[in-house]
Amino acid sequence: HVSACDNYPTLCRANNKTPVLPREAYLPINRCNLPAVILGSPTYRDAPMPLKLDGVAELHADLFRRLDAAQAPAQRAEIFQDYMTVHFRLNRPEDAGYNATRGGRRGAHYMSVLRGWSINADSREGAVLKGWVESRFGLTPRFHGEPLRDSSAPAYRHYLEMRAAGLYGTHALEAQLDLVYSYCQYELAHAWPADTLLTLYRGVNHMDDFEQLGGDARRPRLLLNNLNSFTGQRERADEFGDYILTVRVPTPLIVCYCGLLPGALRGEDEYLVLGGVYDVTRSTL
Repeated sequence: HVSACDNYPTLCRANNKTPVLPREAYLPINRCNLPAVILGSPTYRDAPMPLKLDGVAELHADLFRRLDAAQAPAQRAEIFQDYMTVHFRLNRPEDAGYNATRGGRRGAHYMSVLRGWSINADSREGAVLKGWVESRFGLTPRFHGEPLRDSSAPAYRHYLEMRAAGLYGTHALEAQLDLVYSYCQYELAHAWPADTLLTLYRGVNHMDDFEQLGGDARRPRLLLNNLNSFTGQRERADEFGDYILTVRVPTPLIVCYCGLLPGALRGEDEYLVLGGVYDVTRSTL
């Protein structure tokens, strides 16, 4: 068993051959058991260990006891969704300020945010998810409709406006997403050890959309956005671009995946993956 403490010596001592996460790509603090500079770096991909969001297991201990008592994944998914509905009062939108007589938009919830991401990662729902990743894991967004390099630029202000609009009138939406991640990790732990690396794929048309930190044309080292969509099927990635990016992803960096919750993500065997620095294999169709 390997300690998940953020001062574990193997994690915190990078060598000169392993570049750390660029300073502008992370925050100095986050809300999980490892700092962003570690979990977003190649060091973590070489020696992954479980990630835990602060307070989630303690606050929702009853949920995880119920999940432990269920045998089938479908049964656990039903338990999870029922818990979310009751705990966050998702069937009572008026509790979050919605008034049907005055019109207006109902606040988003975890399922609508995941569906919105699947349709358009640069949408309001996408801004909420990228903002949640920044808050919880300390990885800053690098792209939302256009590059986000300057926090004083109009593009960054527009991203913040979309994020704020997406969080308005919701039932603790970011806390809902905390549980989605934690439930995802619970289910993944039933299938694989925490140090498992899944091979995932992404189809792209323009490599110049990515920040390359090293490597070469075939095996670049890329700084990915703080949240990204991949697929578990190479043939599905072919449908989305002229180049195929292949990555090896530790399971603790997976936020959600197709099949975790019925109807949450599209049917392309989609995985939502935390960003950072990745060694990527690029191939053509």
